[in-house]
Amino acid sequence: MPPTLSRRAIMAGAAVLPFLRVPGARARTPGVLTFGLSSFPPTIQPWANSGTAAATMKLLMYRGLTSYADDGTLRGELAESWAQDGTHAWVFKLRDAKFQNGEKVTSADVKWTIEQVAGERSTAFFRTEMQNVERVETPDDRTVRIVTKTPVVTLPVMLASYHLPIISRNSDRASPSGAGPFVLKAQERGTSLDFEANPNFYKPGLPKLKGLRVIAYSDENLRVSALQSGDLDLIEYVPWQAMDAITANPALSLDAVDGAFMFLVFNGSKPPFNDARVRKAVAHAVRRDELVKAAFFGRGSALEQLPIAESSAYYNAEFKDGWRYDPELSKRLLAEAGFPNGLSCGLLSTAQYGMHKDTAEVVQNHLAAVGIKAELNLPDWSTRVAIGNRGQYDMAVMGTAADSNDPDGITNFIDGSLSPSYVRSFGLKIDKITELLAAGRAEFDAEKRRAIYREMEKVAIEQAPIAGLTWRSQGYAMKKDVTGFKNLPGALTFYSGLTFETATVG
Repeated sequence: MPPTLSRRAIMAGAAVLPFLRVPGARARTPGVLTFGLSSFPPTIQPWANSGTAAATMKLLMYRGLTSYADDGTLRGELAESWAQDGTHAWVFKLRDAKFQNGEKVTSADVKWTIEQVAGERSTAFFRTEMQNVERVETPDDRTVRIVTKTPVVTLPVMLASYHLPIISRNSDRASPSGAGPFVLKAQERGTSLDFEANPNFYKPGLPKLKGLRVIAYSDENLRVSALQSGDLDLIEYVPWQAMDAITANPALSLDAVDGAFMFLVFNGSKPPFNDARVRKAVAHAVRRDELVKAAFFGRGSALEQLPIAESSAYYNAEFKDGWRYDPELSKRLLAEAGFPNGLSCGLLSTAQYGMHKDTAEVVQNHLAAVGIKAELNLPDWSTRVAIGNRGQYDMAVMGTAADSNDPDGITNFIDGSLSPSYVRSFGLKIDKITELLAAGRAEFDAEKRRAIYREMEKVAIEQAPIAGLTWRSQGYAMKKDVTGFKNLPGALTFYSGLTFETATVG
C-alpha cells in the first residue's frame, strides 16, 4: 500500500507545482497590472461590508474624508485638514477634488453621504455610528462641520474606513460615483473586473497605472500558480504553505505583516450560546498552538484575549491568557449551564478560504474533546456572508483585521448594539460592553481611555462576545517589477489597496 499523504503535505506540494496557464488570465498589457483576488465580491456597494476582497475593490473606486499613509498614520484624503471644535463637533476642510463623474466634491456631498448611511432604511455597515451624528453643517462648499450627539474622539479615524467613502449626491443609485483613482469599466460576474485610471483623480501624477485587470481565483493554490507562471503580477491572501516557496523565488517578492486574526462568533439570540458560560466553555476548549501550526503553518500566534496588539498603548497583559486552554474548566462551565453530557450545534465557516476551513476543522476536534459536537457547514464565501448576516447559524469562524489600530477599531466585532453583521455575534448585546466602548470613544484623556478599555476587556473576558483564536500573518506576493504597492502595518493590512494609486508594473 502506498503511504497516505496528509492534506497539509498535499497543499504544501501543490503550492509549488508548475501549473499550466490558468483560464481567464491574459498576457500583460503595458501599464496594466493583473491582480489575483481571493474571491469575487458579493457586492461593491460603497457602504456595505461584504468582505476584504470587496473592500480592496472599493479602495480602487472610492475615497473618504481621511485614510492612511504607508506607515499607518492617519492622513487627509478628500479632507485636507480637520480639527476638533468643542467636545461635540469636528470641522473638515475639503481639498479641491472631483468625483469620477467630473463633478466637484463639496460639503453637500459629505452631508448627503452621512445622511444616507444613517437613514432609517439604510443597511450600511456604519449606520448605527452615523446615527450618532446630530447634524452636518455646510457653511460653504469646502467646509463641513459634523456635530455629534455625544463626544467622538475617533471620528476622523472612523471616517477613514473603506465602508464610509464619500459618494456624489448626483450619482445613479445603481452606479455610485466615488473619487477613487480607478473607474470600473467592465466586469464578468464571478470571474473578473476591469478598471481604468480615473482622469479626474485629484492627486497630480496619480494613479501611475493605466488600469487593473482583476481576476478572482477562489482556489488559493491556483492563485499562487498563476503568479508563478506569469499570468498575474500581484496576489492577495498568499496561503501560508506557499510563503516559503515565494520567498525563495528570485522573481517574486512576499510582503507579509501580522495584524489579521481569527475568532469565533456566536448566535446569542437563542440557546445554547445566549449563555455566557457556554460561550466561555468554547473559548477555553481550543488549543491555539495546535491551530497556529495546522491552519497557518506556524505563521501566527495564540490569541487568548481581545485582538489588541501588544504594541498598542491599550494592550492589557493581565488578560493575555484570559481564554487559555483549559478543557476541565470547559466541561465544568457546560455542566453549570445545564449540559453535563455536552451538546450538539452547527459550526459555520467556508471552504473557499483554506484558513477558514482548516480553523473550523481544528476547532471542531477540540470542541468534541469537551463534549461539544459541532457539525460543519462550509459554503462558498458569498453564501457564508449571507448566512452570517441573517443569523442562520449557531457558531461561526471569522477572520479579519480591526478597522484601525485604535482600540475603538474592534467595536464592530464585540458591540452587539450595532446592526446585524456577519463579522460579529448575532443577537448578542452585552450592555456593559456597549457602555464602555461608548465611554472610550467619548474620552479625550489618554490615561482615562486606557482605564476604560481595560475595564471593557475585563467584562469581555467574562462574557465572551467573541472567542479569540489566533493572530495570523497576512501576505501579498508580487513580481519583482511591481513597485509602489505596500502591505500596510498591523490592523491596516486590508487597507493596502490604497497603495494601488502609487503602484507601477514593468
